[in-house]
Amino acid sequence: MELLASPALWLVLALSVAIPVLFIVGARRLALRMVDRPTAMTASLPKFLPAPRLRAPSLRWLLTRGLLLTLIGTGLGIIMLRFVYGLSAVTNLSDQFAWGLWISFDVMCGVALAAGAFVIAATVHIFRLERFEPLVRPAILTGLLGYLLVVAGLIVDLGRPYNVWRPLFHWQHHSVLWEVGVCVATYTTVLLIEFLPVVLEKVNHFEAVTTRLPTVKLTQLLKKVSIAFVIMGVVLSTLHQSSLGSLWVLMPTKVSPLWYSLYLPVFFWMSAIAVGLAMTIVESTLSSKAFNRGLETHLLVDLAKAAAVVLAIYLAVRAIDLVVRGAWPLMFEPTLQAASFWAEIGLGVMLPIVLFSIRPLRQRHGVLFLGAVLIVVFGVVLNRFNVSLIGLLPYTGQIYTPSWMELVVTMTLVSLGVIAFGLAAKYLPVFHEEEHEASR
Repeated sequence: MELLASPALWLVLALSVAIPVLFIVGARRLALRMVDRPTAMTASLPKFLPAPRLRAPSLRWLLTRGLLLTLIGTGLGIIMLRFVYGLSAVTNLSDQFAWGLWISFDVMCGVALAAGAFVIAATVHIFRLERFEPLVRPAILTGLLGYLLVVAGLIVDLGRPYNVWRPLFHWQHHSVLWEVGVCVATYTTVLLIEFLPVVLEKVNHFEAVTTRLPTVKLTQLLKKVSIAFVIMGVVLSTLHQSSLGSLWVLMPTKVSPLWYSLYLPVFFWMSAIAVGLAMTIVESTLSSKAFNRGLETHLLVDLAKAAAVVLAIYLAVRAIDLVVRGAWPLMFEPTLQAASFWAEIGLGVMLPIVLFSIRPLRQRHGVLFLGAVLIVVFGVVLNRFNVSLIGLLPYTGQIYTPSWMELVVTMTLVSLGVIAFGLAAKYLPVFHEEEHEASR
């Protein structure tokens, strides 16, 4: 009960919900301002127009970019401080909490939220459900950016970041952490190769490049061998998504019984599939509004239905596990852990199952987006925070509260990811052209 009275604990719980919500809201607002959306008036204009007169930027435009530049500049400055003076200069980490916000959100949540890449790629290229093809490229781009941010967050968090390359050459095959590191590094490379044809398609429009470099032949070669990289990506994702859960299996006396289980790797993998489907819905909805293109509602409705099935199985398995281990009475005790458990299961699992199981509900754009956000924020992000932070509090008795500099660095990395997605979507053929044209 003493832990419940601490405002720091409630701050940690609030951050696990507030950061993803800020990310989703911020992503939409930033993306809307990064592109010039065509209007009915501009669509009717002739092909060739006189040079437009320059207009002074609005105060809102200047404020948005000013705040964004200030945030990114401050974040990069803090990262420089961290590398010069060490982790203690910018974080509240301690011996009791050696892993803080950067591991719980930037790494554990980042890996899970990037799962849409392997889920959608497997759906289209392995299960041969080719009607979902328009969702593949945006999902791979989201996954690639997500993993690049995971790597960036990991380098910032490592005590000796200059040794980050060592696991690739000094194999410790008995270490779960080594397996996670190698899988993440290899899968990031696979995602780069999967996304490379998108970049080459743009490059191939420039004759000056194609006459000097074999970019056309390289594009054709990558398309022929793409299935091999898709299979490799699915295998690697399955390995490290589940291995992130294995890290906590090694702490049977530290993690609260509400979350500790020998089947944590299975739970992490199943929840990654659910959040991969949900993130595809979130990303498609946001990009549809930002780039004024058609929303693939008929595809997203089917993804929501599949997510409901995965969540139902996940809920049943979690319930059976709690009963078999005899940990279910902890759900009804007046503790912070019980409250956080019900927030995770009630809002992030049960409510989306209801919303996505009723066909008239899941066909509404607002309900579809709300259900996906609930899965992302409460279902998976809160679950990762529960396992890695809130579930450890009864054992440690220590309170970890991220410093403001840790928060700024996390928000900086998220902002850079949103900007990179907006630029890639604007200048590269990420979205399906037929869908784009049909929507106009």
